[in-house]
Amino acid sequence: MNLEHKFCALGTEVTVTDGTVISGYASLFGKSDQGGDTVEKGAYGVSLAKGRGVKMLWQHDPAQPIGVWDEVREDATGLWVKGRLLTDVAKGREAASLIAAKAIDGLSIGYRTVKARKDDKGGRLLSELELWEVSLVTFPMLPDARVGAKGDDPAAAAMREMAAAFEGARQMMARD
Repeated sequence: MNLEHKFCALGTEVTVTDGTVISGYASLFGKSDQGGDTVEKGAYGVSLAKGRGVKMLWQHDPAQPIGVWDEVREDATGLWVKGRLLTDVAKGREAASLIAAKAIDGLSIGYRTVKARKDDKGGRLLSELELWEVSLVTFPMLPDARVGAKGDDPAAAAMREMAAAFEGARQMMARD
């Protein structure tokens, strides 16, 4: 089984309540990431209908669950998630602190591709994915959706975009 990861920033509609409840988009439909992949509307439907719990991990590490996703659903925009960081877990406390300080603002999905095809530019159009987990990550792959994007320092945004480009290049090299 080949488990893949797709990085996406927490969207501008992300809500952080009391430092522990987070919500926003983990994946955006129709947006090509820096690896050339585009998730199509409905790609998560079959997986979500199975009712298997989607895990909340720290940096895709299965040994470091940091919370629970209470809601995971598709809408017209993408894959929306809402969950709670568990502050009784050390990494959960750290994640809450890092999010509050805007030191971390990315989400990344862990999934297995069930159905995909190539687009005219050589990228993949992902039409069915088996969703396993949504992680909080340092370097998201879609730079256009961010926590606090309206008030960001332009230099910080440029650094995040550069980090995302490096991560995209690393993933492309790993595919080859």
